[in-house]
Amino acid sequence: MENLYFLSKVSDILNKEIDAKDLSVKLKSLLDESVKELNIYIFDNVTSTIRDCVDNWRILEEDSEIYSLFEQIKGHDFVINSKAYKLPPSVSEMTLKISSLYMPIIRNEKVFGLIELKMEENHSSNMEFLFLMKIFSSQISLKLQNIFLDEQSKINVDFHDSMKNIAKIIETQYELNYIVPLIGEMLDRFISDHLIYVFLKKSEGFSLVWPKACNDARVYEALEQLTPETEYILTNNDKIGAFPLVSEGEITGCIVARSTLDNLSKRDISYLEQLTRQSAITINRANAYSKILQYATIDALTNLNNRRQFEIRLKQEIATTKRQNNPLCAMMIDIDFFKKVNDTYGHASGDAVLRGVARIIKSALRESDIPARYGGEEFAILLPYTHIEEAQIVGERLRKAVESSSIAIDVEDVDTKEIQVTISMGLAEFNKTETGEELFERADRALYEAKTSGRNKVCLNIEK
Repeated sequence: MENLYFLSKVSDILNKEIDAKDLSVKLKSLLDESVKELNIYIFDNVTSTIRDCVDNWRILEEDSEIYSLFEQIKGHDFVINSKAYKLPPSVSEMTLKISSLYMPIIRNEKVFGLIELKMEENHSSNMEFLFLMKIFSSQISLKLQNIFLDEQSKINVDFHDSMKNIAKIIETQYELNYIVPLIGEMLDRFISDHLIYVFLKKSEGFSLVWPKACNDARVYEALEQLTPETEYILTNNDKIGAFPLVSEGEITGCIVARSTLDNLSKRDISYLEQLTRQSAITINRANAYSKILQYATIDALTNLNNRRQFEIRLKQEIATTKRQNNPLCAMMIDIDFFKKVNDTYGHASGDAVLRGVARIIKSALRESDIPARYGGEEFAILLPYTHIEEAQIVGERLRKAVESSSIAIDVEDVDTKEIQVTISMGLAEFNKTETGEELFERADRALYEAKTSGRNKVCLNIEK
């Protein structure tokens, strides 16, 4: 009767919605105190690895004893104290001293996993207990199959969602500085067991685009080994994987996964290969679309963003700043006495001054900064990841660069072939509660202060 009661309580547990960890805890509570530990291991056919269901589906190292026990138990009912056994046809009076007991989890007549019982030292068990454990393992085999399949289904759904979301980015966004961090965030959410880095290829080498920093020299060493023919590179005992982004036979970037604990499994590698290919397609399409759209988004005179494009980028950067809680500064610039330039030298010279100032602005900024011709002789600049103190340094450097530069003009009947101009500037830092328009209104007020208090200066609008 005690055995029937035990099996009935096992059935009650199996009829509930439960994960593998809770299942092991509840099953162990039904066993007597002689059982010190109950573990469940499942073989993953996709990666040819064994996973510890109780320990968050951790992949066991290849030198783990469980792999050899998994082979040893095939064709047997138990592995007891490292020796395989088959039950006799009927219950006998024989007893065994058991320190460890392994029972197979069967699916389609094949060993799918193992249940491990660690017993108190020199614990004696009779044959009735072993028959009971065989029924016990058969009972929970189907439940474990369902738990594992649910886990696999969830991973597959998350994977396909990630693929779909990466592909959908270009429906609305074309700027790499915006879409690459989004790709990085999506990969990071899916490959949560490893750190993810996204690099783009520049003329001088690889440039980290997401996240902000990578201080592991081994990652950069892996990047140096990449060629367009490379599928992927594994280094540091397979804990670092570099997956190149390739377009038309050229490397355009790289996605790197790094772990401080487990190595990259075959499953991780397979997923990362597919996600990298999709990311490369998305980035390449974004590049192609941005070239098509550049004439609708670029100011023809200065080759900076036009106002329409700038307002789009402003919304994007505000959204990114709020999501990542990063600083963001706005800069408004006005060329001093620009009307006088037009009146004295003509509009062609005014255009030359606008082009010259635009070139200086572009050369003084980082790639991540977003300059635009806002209208007339006004320029607007967004400075992502920048606090107001840093923006003031950038502003002063830019102001001095314009002041010290000579801009060539070509005007008939005028001896002067070069002129110098100055700029006034207003700065404001985004305060997380305002809109993009309110941010630039504050920067514009700071610009007005600079113009009315002497020009050729940088003024700040700092909220108290």
